[in-house]
Amino acid sequence: MSHIKNLRFKLDNFELDIPELNIPETGVTAIQGSSGSGKTTFLKTLIGLHQPSGWSWIFKGEELSRLSISKRKLGVVFQTYDLFPHLTAEENIFLILKARHEEQNHNEMHKQLQKYKSQLNLESCWKTLATNLSGGEKQRVALLRALVSNPRMLLLDEPFSALDSDLRVEARRTVKELIQQINIPVYLITHDQEDVNTLANHVIKMKAGKITQ
Repeated sequence: MSHIKNLRFKLDNFELDIPELNIPETGVTAIQGSSGSGKTTFLKTLIGLHQPSGWSWIFKGEELSRLSISKRKLGVVFQTYDLFPHLTAEENIFLILKARHEEQNHNEMHKQLQKYKSQLNLESCWKTLATNLSGGEKQRVALLRALVSNPRMLLLDEPFSALDSDLRVEARRTVKELIQQINIPVYLITHDQEDVNTLANHVIKMKAGKITQ
């Protein structure tokens, strides 16, 4: 189990209050709740963008809450994908490869890149500027960027909400096929019950900054 304890954080008029939470170390765990429930605040705290004091997050015996953002080794796909619009899909990916060059085996990362690039069907848009990519292509590039650095876990923040409804079914299928092949836990932040039905092995529900189920 991934064990979180004493997570309390105030932001303006909102308070995240999680005395204790255990999250399975395998499969997809959905963090589900409506807008304003605290899902994004929780996600940003795990990433290290919020830094409350006095909390702990132990994963496989390591205290992640005390590590810098880069040392946490989390693969993250944000809701807005956050690609650099003036760079191509390829250039967005190689920024990560360059940043991780000294930390990991570069040849191994390139092998992973080619594997995921093919599986996500990105060859046709590899040289396209991010600003000209379709919504589905942006999502797949963002997913590849999250995976290519060999993270210890994958965090997906409302990964389908920016897609048209007719693209979501295909996108969920693609993501499901991919995450079934990676041997790392996935945290899925979502308000959409269909995301939960399609992808989740475990569900944690949030409301007003608290775990309700």
